[in-house]
Amino acid sequence: MLEGAGYREEELAQITIPKDVRPVYDRLKARYSLEFESVVVKKRRFRFLHLKDIEPLIAGKDIFAQTEEFPYWVKIWESSVVMADFMANIAPRPGTRVLELGAGLGVTGIVASAFGHEVTITDYQDEILDFCRVSAAVNGCRKVSFERLDWLSPTDLGTFELIIGSEVLFHPRFFNPLLDVFKKYLAPGGVIYLAHDRRRKSLARFLPMCEQDYDIAVQRRRLKALDENLEIILTRLTQK
Repeated sequence: MLEGAGYREEELAQITIPKDVRPVYDRLKARYSLEFESVVVKKRRFRFLHLKDIEPLIAGKDIFAQTEEFPYWVKIWESSVVMADFMANIAPRPGTRVLELGAGLGVTGIVASAFGHEVTITDYQDEILDFCRVSAAVNGCRKVSFERLDWLSPTDLGTFELIIGSEVLFHPRFFNPLLDVFKKYLAPGGVIYLAHDRRRKSLARFLPMCEQDYDIAVQRRRLKALDENLEIILTRLTQK
């Protein structure tokens, strides 16, 4: 069972922001209240920049009536920790490129990079990627790149042997665009890995849409988060 851990407040001052991302950090700090949270993977502690208060992002929005309005990127999702552990246990192969979709705070991609994978981290806003840039630098990860990616209008990034995503099935209207993104970026013989909380009902709606083009395999992983034991569904899609 995996476990996540948060930094105590007195430790935050000990985190050094590298000079090359200091302007990025200062720009974010001028707009938001920031803090770091830590995640331990294979006995290695990683630090991730995130919002201390999400209220400025949701002010005036009815996130309960329109769930797509919730800024999903602001949270370290437990499924991303499970995916990070999974990638940390896969031996990197020379020439294998990894694409992380909907990276949010970049937990999986940054951890995968730290364990030797060549990773391209993507999300739909450049400011989201700024959080990832700071965290990657704080964690000493240099073998990682960042690209803004809109699933509704994907740019040319080449192809990737591995595509990964955690909690990317947040709204059905993005299901077909996501399938198109898979087809555009997955290299021949490539593999897709997705991680979602078992309670996310959209997974059961999405997987039947994949059956025509992919063989589907599912594993269940458990994660202890605070006082709660969660079950994460790890899905593998391989081209038919």
